[in-house]
Amino acid sequence: MVLSLRHQPLKGLYLTHQALTTVFINLPLWTIIYLPPFLRPRRGWSLLRTLRLKVLQKWTKIAGRTGPIARSPDHLALVPGAKGDWVEPVPEKFVLGGIQCMAVAAGVSPVRLPGYWLDKEGSEIPLGKTALPGEQVLYHLHGGGYTDLSANPNDPTAAISRGMLQHSKNIQRVFSIEYRLSTATTHSFPTALIDALTGYYYLLHTVGFAAEDIIVEGDSAGGNLALSLVRYLVEHRNQPGMDILPPPGRLVLMSPWVDLSTFHETHDSSFFTCLTSDYLTHTGVHKNVATFVGPFGSGAAEVNPYISPASLHPALKASFKGFPRTFIAAGGAEILRDQIHVLKDRMVRDLGEETVAYYESPDAVHDYAALSFYEPERTHTFAKIAEWLAS
Repeated sequence: MVLSLRHQPLKGLYLTHQALTTVFINLPLWTIIYLPPFLRPRRGWSLLRTLRLKVLQKWTKIAGRTGPIARSPDHLALVPGAKGDWVEPVPEKFVLGGIQCMAVAAGVSPVRLPGYWLDKEGSEIPLGKTALPGEQVLYHLHGGGYTDLSANPNDPTAAISRGMLQHSKNIQRVFSIEYRLSTATTHSFPTALIDALTGYYYLLHTVGFAAEDIIVEGDSAGGNLALSLVRYLVEHRNQPGMDILPPPGRLVLMSPWVDLSTFHETHDSSFFTCLTSDYLTHTGVHKNVATFVGPFGSGAAEVNPYISPASLHPALKASFKGFPRTFIAAGGAEILRDQIHVLKDRMVRDLGEETVAYYESPDAVHDYAALSFYEPERTHTFAKIAEWLAS
């Protein structure tokens, strides 16, 4: 019988052993190895940052063996004490075209979901308060490879929402929908897209925000989802009845995961050259892809613009005409850097340089804006976004 590290008590024993190994063996050893700056993955990193990233790298690999270290909240219940409420499903008549066909094939339809609010520090806005005329809102779609993490305000990716609130004067609150996570047997594509549509419909027709005042923001897989949502709204805007779901005013993408195929996996690409400086692993990325595409297989990851808008497959047709003003942030040390470059170039091609802002922090890893210790890069990025939003 093969014992699984994903089940107790073996999982607990293994995690305890790894924690002790990290503290008493790895950290002292890494301190000695990386004391000279030229031995660090990035010369610009301090010793403390190097140690933090080494720990993050190790525990990302451990989570790949054991499953999530801690269980994240999901779509089945509201988090006690969090500022959240149930959001009614988007009417099925708004799930159209190819997405409707894929939803039927995947066996998914709109459902009621938890939605969470986060207010600017020092303000107390009543839950779901009707939007004021001209009030802006950030619609945050969290990362986690479509298989992990949560929309609730205690999730690690909520650090992005707090950073945006702190630095952007015109944004007073953030809304995030608890979209259904993909598993090996449930909630594959296009489940998350349908759920993102549920949250967007709620902001427009329950809370009363104008579309031009909604800033859709996503990090990592959430960036993929943000692009997918905006693409759906743009492509269907002229269909009967869809005039009540116009595209948002702006789009913010933080380290977006934009090519789920293997076309960017060449040995001279960032997928390999940044492997030692990033905490993402090839195994983890590939596993998340297989889980997310589900019954549609790897072929969908190569040619479907909703899944891989930066794929290099010659059959891919991914236009960005009609997309709103967009800000893209990436880390120069992350393995997804090159595919994000392709996304940026394609958006500039279709929208013009004046519509697409790009900021790359040279020594930053994947989704660094969600890592509270990653300063001053986080603050610089949020300041750039705030300046862009005010322009």
